[in-house]
Amino acid sequence: MSDAILIDKKARDALRKAIKKLGAYHLHACVRCGLCGETCHIYLADPVPENLPGYKASKVISFFRRYHTLLGRIAPFLVGARNLTPEALDDLVETVYGRCTNCGRCGINCSIGLDVSSVIRIGRIILAESGRVPPNLQAVVDNQLNTGNQMSITPDELKETTNWISEDLRIEMKDDTVRIPVDEPGKNIVYLINPREVKFFPLSLMAAAGIFHTAKESWTISSKFYDVTNYGFYSGDDESATKITRQAIEESERLCAREIILSECGHGFRAFRWEGPNWMEKPYAVRVRSILEVLLEYIEQGRIKVDPSKNKDRITLHDPCNLVRWGGIIEPQRKILRRVASDFVEMTPNREQNYCCGGGGGMLSMSEYGDRRIASGKIKADQIRATGAKIVATPCHNCADQLLELNKKYKLGVEIMSVTEIVYNAMVV
Repeated sequence: MSDAILIDKKARDALRKAIKKLGAYHLHACVRCGLCGETCHIYLADPVPENLPGYKASKVISFFRRYHTLLGRIAPFLVGARNLTPEALDDLVETVYGRCTNCGRCGINCSIGLDVSSVIRIGRIILAESGRVPPNLQAVVDNQLNTGNQMSITPDELKETTNWISEDLRIEMKDDTVRIPVDEPGKNIVYLINPREVKFFPLSLMAAAGIFHTAKESWTISSKFYDVTNYGFYSGDDESATKITRQAIEESERLCAREIILSECGHGFRAFRWEGPNWMEKPYAVRVRSILEVLLEYIEQGRIKVDPSKNKDRITLHDPCNLVRWGGIIEPQRKILRRVASDFVEMTPNREQNYCCGGGGGMLSMSEYGDRRIASGKIKADQIRATGAKIVATPCHNCADQLLELNKKYKLGVEIMSVTEIVYNAMVV
């Protein structure tokens, strides 16, 4: 069997499986009105037809029409149906990886309810099955599968970092009992973090540890698997996404934890909380929540005391797409910021209608699309500037990385912080 025939068979099998999960309705629905362009940050930054959400979805839909409709089989030219040839698959790569962050804003504003984002992800599933994931994105998936985290941080490096963070916390909080527990069984919580908190942003982990200690929480981190991210979700590789999810669940079971708490990560929350049980085809035996839900609970129950006067500068909030639009965590962060900040203002629009920052969908991992990513973030930069805020709170490290670049590019003069850091700043010890 030739490589081309083998790739075609794999791609067709992947298409067949994917459309069963989505439902054929979405693959027939688009009426080509073009209104979706008004909702897409990438199209608004560069209004060419290739960036229209409906146009992008049509490339995936053309394969469905070829193999799963009568007209597509007998007269493909009449309905714009295309064969899954190597050339067609190569053409699809930039469309579904380089021109879409899967933010979902177009779908909730579509006049007929077409789930464009899920159609685009079918394209990614097909490409993942045929070995066409962009190399830098695939490298992150490989890191997670081979080392347990996206940045290949060793257990010794994790323990070294948690040790010096613990030392700094003891000095800052004037409490010799503060520490970050690692690999301790029988705790209530296993805390999953973004490896960037170990490598580049330790203040997020430090803040969470200080809050957990003050709240007298029973918690631990696993040195074996502690990565809240899941880049198999981004790449369209559901098999890898399932393995990454299973690692986290099995580690929580090994440590006999009652609950998994996910640090501030948009796609990590969506992947573990909502997609994971579907991938594994069974419900979790442990509870899974966002750190935002836990922080609000601590404040409302009086387990930590906060003083909003400790956060005097104006703060605005960026809503990560996967956490808010797809994950349903909308109000906890707002309730928290109203309690811990003296001056909290919303962007316009906000909540489910907030614009993607441009860094989602694995875009930060794919340097070949870097210029488009930064250009598409201008609408977010304009949103931020209009608030007059000095601090942008964002409960997602991918968003934080993108916002740091937008801050520099568009000279916003703001500070990017996690919600956990802002809570820690306001905490009365």
